[in-house]
Amino acid sequence: MMRTRPLKVALLGCGVVGSEVARIMTTHADDLAARIGAPVELAGVAVRRPSKVREGIDPALVTTDATALVKRGDLDVVVEVIGGIEPARSLITTAFEHGASVVSANKALLAQDGAALHAVADEHGKDLYYEAAVAGAIPLIRPLRESLAGDKINRVMGIVNGTTNFILDKMDSTGAGYQEALDEATALGYAEADPTADVEGFDAAAKAAILAGIAFHSRVRLDDVYREGMTEVTAADFASAKNMGCTIKLLAICERAADGGSVTARVHPAMIPLTHPLASVRGAYNAVFVESDAAGQLMFYGPGAGGAPTASAVLGDLVAVCRNRLAGGTGPGESAYAALPVSPMGDVVTRYHISLDVADKPGVLAQVATVFAEHGVSIDTVRQQGKDGEASLVVVTHRASDASLNGTVEALRNLDTVRGVASIMRVEGE
Repeated sequence: MMRTRPLKVALLGCGVVGSEVARIMTTHADDLAARIGAPVELAGVAVRRPSKVREGIDPALVTTDATALVKRGDLDVVVEVIGGIEPARSLITTAFEHGASVVSANKALLAQDGAALHAVADEHGKDLYYEAAVAGAIPLIRPLRESLAGDKINRVMGIVNGTTNFILDKMDSTGAGYQEALDEATALGYAEADPTADVEGFDAAAKAAILAGIAFHSRVRLDDVYREGMTEVTAADFASAKNMGCTIKLLAICERAADGGSVTARVHPAMIPLTHPLASVRGAYNAVFVESDAAGQLMFYGPGAGGAPTASAVLGDLVAVCRNRLAGGTGPGESAYAALPVSPMGDVVTRYHISLDVADKPGVLAQVATVFAEHGVSIDTVRQQGKDGEASLVVVTHRASDASLNGTVEALRNLDTVRGVASIMRVEGE
């Protein structure tokens, strides 16, 4: 039997995502009510520019006083889509204190202060849901913390930023340089005027922190995530990747150590084999590859950003939270019982592709091989090309720790026959 009294929802932010949330709440009102068991009512919308015309939203609901809105005391759910750390953090905390559950898309805040926000939610018996914070429309957080709750997840690896994937895909498919591909992404609206958060990996790192925390039942903050941007990736790197049967992606990788005693979380460009499912993810799409003991290998794929896709994830959370509200309970909160430490990047073991500029003369390869051997790094393949006294030497290693590889590279730089290190890239997915 449907309850006639509506559940009241406040919306913080009415930009690209917020306006789509409001539109879907209005146009799909009957369906949402049937799925929840009660109608939902948009009770207020907090914005910075109240004079802007917002189609489909009653101007009487619009306010610039977000604090007063979340303090009303009669709200059931607050949807936060303003982003950033403050005032979002204070508004979410205030919403909990005044009786509302929260649905958020704020990856930066959750990566930095997720544990504290969960604690406040638990203190007041309220829900904190955030499916839209990672990978847009792709159902990912709920499968990790609910569908796979009985399994042991060992690795989560994925493409979680559409802008960077679009740029790298263009470089791969057309041979364009980084700047040319970035300019096209900007012209098409995939990249912001200031693309730093995307291309330097900050956006992906925040998502990696959230994913690692959920997957490994441990607290992983943004500061725990190793981050390396993709601005130094060149057309030459893609040529080398193709020679190996690979392509290049900016990956977020969260994995459990072999002994199970720690976890790592990192974001960086990497070569992956063309046979790996992530290699075929094109354009601005996202995909996340999950490996677990019982379920095996799973991949989640779809649009990772945009107003409508992100609003879809927000509305899915809204339905879940409203159902919990009617049932008088809450859904799953933070699960950090494992409390696994986060290992430093130096402990991470993977393969490496190293391109060296060397003198084209006898004995160079032997010198280079000796340095690798002295640092305990085993070589898988070597390719050398030379002309007019100069040469390039491409070395692909077997699996080695980041620390040992760094020591190897420093020693290589001290060789008289090594003119420079052209590029170093990790090789993943094997």
